[in-house]
Amino acid sequence: MRKSPKVTEVLPVLYLRGLSTGDFAPALEGFFGSDAGLSASTVNRLTEAWQAEHERWSSRDLSTVDYVYLWADGVYPRVRLPDADGNRDPLCLLVIVGVRADGTKELVTVSDGYRESTESWAEVLRDLKSRGMTAPALAVGDGAIGLWNALGQVWPETTQQRCWVHKTARVLSALPKRLHPRAKELLHDISYAESRTDALAAAKVFADELSAHPKAVAKVMGELDVLLSFYDFPAPHWKHLRTTNPIESTFSTVRLRTRVTKGAGNRQAAVAMAYKLLDAAQDRWRRIRSPELVPLVRAGATFIDGQLQERSDSPPDQTDQDTDEVYAA
Repeated sequence: MRKSPKVTEVLPVLYLRGLSTGDFAPALEGFFGSDAGLSASTVNRLTEAWQAEHERWSSRDLSTVDYVYLWADGVYPRVRLPDADGNRDPLCLLVIVGVRADGTKELVTVSDGYRESTESWAEVLRDLKSRGMTAPALAVGDGAIGLWNALGQVWPETTQQRCWVHKTARVLSALPKRLHPRAKELLHDISYAESRTDALAAAKVFADELSAHPKAVAKVMGELDVLLSFYDFPAPHWKHLRTTNPIESTFSTVRLRTRVTKGAGNRQAAVAMAYKLLDAAQDRWRRIRSPELVPLVRAGATFIDGQLQERSDSPPDQTDQDTDEVYAA
């Protein structure tokens, strides 16, 4: 009777945020007595409820939602959880966050994948498509080949953008440490150039200065087209489209929780817990800059170096008509 309903609601949140079950009693005893806290059975009931909620959410209808941009990433919490056969492989969470036509960010899916394989990503994307989701205009992800192979199978019309943070880490791994500061400067000059032409010029400087390290140079020059895709989209959106930061920054709470559990539980419970954390986090996500430009992207408007282009005087096609409607709105 000394615990109010509000406090009872907060306890599961504290558990999700990283407080171990064994920490509840000493932390709360002074307030509520020796029986305060969450027992193991209570936590089991919570995780079962979260799994059921995640299953319902993962089967929702997506035909009425339009995601214009997507960020996709495979995230590895530092735990090993047993699968159905008892094998303890690293947990890989396949996460997609989307941008709706009004510029708001929204969690799209959280799934248990296997090392970001093509089969795992294809299964996720085919499921989204079967539930009515349309192809996004742009997908942002790291260099994992599985994602891009799967995207080419399911939504080949979607433009691809590689994450510059992941790319920078891979380039630095192929260089001696003494060259890291200069390499970071050169990569920054490419990714933050004011135009595609300037970015290409900066890429040439990068290739020339680091020509003695062909593996590092190839990591950039071999994918330069998909590293610079963001130039074909509105300039105010570039900050959001260069990296998968919307996923990476949010996952700090997931990593905190999984460090506390130290691998206890099962894969289904871990995925459901990650879903609950991300679902709670999205309430704090801000809309992308200049959200009024998102409908223009969906309507097929042309952007060169981030600037909206005037239409020609040629007879309008359906795309022009769609764009007219957006302008009128």
